[in-house]
Amino acid sequence: MYENPGNTTDQEKFLDQAIRVVKAEAFEMKRCLDKGKTMDALKHALQMLNEMRTSELSPKFYYRLYMDSMHELQCLEVNLIQEYAQEPSKLGNLYECVQYASAIIPRLYLLVTIGGVFIKCGLGSRKEILKDLVEMCRGVQHPLRGLFLRNYLMQCTRSVLPDFPETEEMLATHNNSLPKGAQKLKPRDGTVEDTIDFVLINFAEMNKLWVRMQHQGPSKEREKREKDRLELRILVGTNLVRLAQLEALTEEMYVRDVLPSILEQIVSCRDTISQEYLMECVIQVFADEFHLATLNEFLNACGQLQQEVNIKILLIALVDRLALYTNSSIEGSPAPARMQLFEIFSEQATTLIKNRPDMPMDDIVALHVSLVSLAVKCYPDRLDYANMTFFGLRQVIEEKGITNIEAFGKVGRELTKLLNIPIDEYRNVLRLSELPEYIKVMNYFDYRGQCNIAAYMIQNMLEEETILRRQDDVDAAFSLIGSLLKDQDNQPENSYDTEEFTDEQNLVARLLHLIRADDVDSQFLLLNSARKVLGEGGPHRLRYTLPPIIFELYRLVLQFADMKEEDDKWDAKIRKMFVCAMGTIGALVSTAELAELPMKLYLNGAITADRVPFEDNHTVVYEFVSKALSILEDDVPESRDRIRCLQLTVGTLLKTTHLPGENWQSLANQAVFAAAKMFKKPDQVRSFITVASLYWHGKTIETNGEPLKDGKKVVDILRKAAKTSKECLEPLVQQQLFIQLLSAYTYYYEDNCSEINIDHIEELINRTKDNAVQLDISAEADSLEKQLEEAIRRLQLAKISVAAAQVVASRTEPDLPQPPSENEGL
Repeated sequence: MYENPGNTTDQEKFLDQAIRVVKAEAFEMKRCLDKGKTMDALKHALQMLNEMRTSELSPKFYYRLYMDSMHELQCLEVNLIQEYAQEPSKLGNLYECVQYASAIIPRLYLLVTIGGVFIKCGLGSRKEILKDLVEMCRGVQHPLRGLFLRNYLMQCTRSVLPDFPETEEMLATHNNSLPKGAQKLKPRDGTVEDTIDFVLINFAEMNKLWVRMQHQGPSKEREKREKDRLELRILVGTNLVRLAQLEALTEEMYVRDVLPSILEQIVSCRDTISQEYLMECVIQVFADEFHLATLNEFLNACGQLQQEVNIKILLIALVDRLALYTNSSIEGSPAPARMQLFEIFSEQATTLIKNRPDMPMDDIVALHVSLVSLAVKCYPDRLDYANMTFFGLRQVIEEKGITNIEAFGKVGRELTKLLNIPIDEYRNVLRLSELPEYIKVMNYFDYRGQCNIAAYMIQNMLEEETILRRQDDVDAAFSLIGSLLKDQDNQPENSYDTEEFTDEQNLVARLLHLIRADDVDSQFLLLNSARKVLGEGGPHRLRYTLPPIIFELYRLVLQFADMKEEDDKWDAKIRKMFVCAMGTIGALVSTAELAELPMKLYLNGAITADRVPFEDNHTVVYEFVSKALSILEDDVPESRDRIRCLQLTVGTLLKTTHLPGENWQSLANQAVFAAAKMFKKPDQVRSFITVASLYWHGKTIETNGEPLKDGKKVVDILRKAAKTSKECLEPLVQQQLFIQLLSAYTYYYEDNCSEINIDHIEELINRTKDNAVQLDISAEADSLEKQLEEAIRRLQLAKISVAAAQVVASRTEPDLPQPPSENEGL
């Protein structure tokens, strides 16, 4: 194809030499044009174009030489048009003189240039000149030089190709129908049909040259030739683009003249690269209406292509384009109604897979991706079309004996696209339950693939807010995401420890909040049935999936609380909901072997029960809190966790107001006992300070919402804390505890706790100061000293505040009558 390919350095050298000649001759050509010496200018143009005869350059470097030369020829064309626009008759001599040039390549380039000038100046027959030029170009049969020459022909004539629809008969009919005196249309020089003939001839010749490149040169350079051909393919495709740009091209012309000629050329060339590229060009450049009108012809041509042609890519491109087009309306009616596209493409795909048994599995799945896309986008109400596609794919998978598809392999990636399309397009995952073949195809995935699809379904349900209102909806959703709800046979052993598992279970938890029945009774039944299914998920899943059920039950209780007058069994139903919640929390303790999470849920349930004034609600509150304290005592081993859990328990008890005094005292004493059982002395002291607030701020039924303010019990607990703090042997820690105790005493003293003895506080201050003297110099000691000063200052302010309050109280007391003296009345 080119004699001395050489390396890149040699190619650069040859190109530089050629471009220097082009620049030099172009400079002389422009000088002659400026002086009005047109013939001399043409001679220099011929010398410049002689460089286009080279066989030393590869296609990439020849293209660079071609672009520089064409730029100079454009300057020549513009100059000739300006010079001969006023006297176009002189152009005839130039056209004839150029034909005497000895070398065919320069001669044809100049003829094309001057021919374009002829047409733009209005000389000669446009139709005849174009026909003459395209025929003369047959004289160059060298593939590389011929392709670029014909491309230049297309570029030069692009703006002068006739794009008029009238034929002579149409023009005569139109003029005869005009009334007298009306201006008649003049005959035009050429019509769109002449342009079609011109472009089709040029296309056929360029394709022949392009295919011929494959068969020139030694066989060892075959890969290089294929690479060169791919670089030049756009030159051939430009012809099809120009045809598609014709405004006067009608559907009838396309069906009758254009497509048959193009398909005949593509099929007859028997070249894989040419057939694959040109068929894809036809799909991309021509209008969708044309494709619908010639669908059968195009698909028949696909069946005649070489076996090596990847027809899958062509069918996918055509299906995707028509699927996008048919979603819009044409003349007020949907396009799919005019033609059964799905049946045609489905039959074609089945035939293709049958005729090509060696087709890779990922290509087969990709083909079904386009079919499913067509089915769900163009026929959203025809679920049988999508189901038929999944059924066909399942049959192919079974025939090939495939039992497990990896999620991230080639086939797995295509299968993921396939399964995601109905999810995205239907925007209602529940509709997938109406596609029985969908789940069967999804089951061919490995564990990770099934989980990925299930997680994608849940994300879609959350985004679209797909509400589960009936038992059928819940069953359908759970059947689709079953791989996330239960252990699978193909599940890896370490799958529970991955981030994907955590993220997926969190998605399941969010999904449960979409269960929303129309009434309370139905909602409870749905939650109860969901709990039973989730209970089979194993200990690793329960920690994620059961808490949402519990919170939904609590929400349902609060919703049902305002319906007491509407339901005769209101108390029984409320109690049943709490029993269900308690049993669900118990599963977290027994099956999932959790501690802190169930404890928090118990405490939350106690607060919820306290807010609803149903019969025996105090029993439910007591049961929830006692179970929480039981977990704290038996199942929370870490000191920090025990402190946090005890604080939560104390906070919960402070929130309750409907416990009888006896029950409340029992729970409070159990909290004090839990504080005393802390492992470390400092933790015991801090816990004592925390639980002391129960006896000051706690509320029971008997107090009618007023705080207990049991100062005696508060003082007893603080004394226990002080005694325990003295037993601490670390000076810094002991100092911290003393300061915290001092703050606690100050708080209750300021809140008018009469049992607080100021002498005890002074004694604690003296002990704290003595302990501060013994501390080593350090930043922590300095910080504690500042805290002590602040605590003493607060105590002084508290004393002042209490004293002031006592003075005000004494002044507001009424004056009592004095008892009579002994002598009074005598």
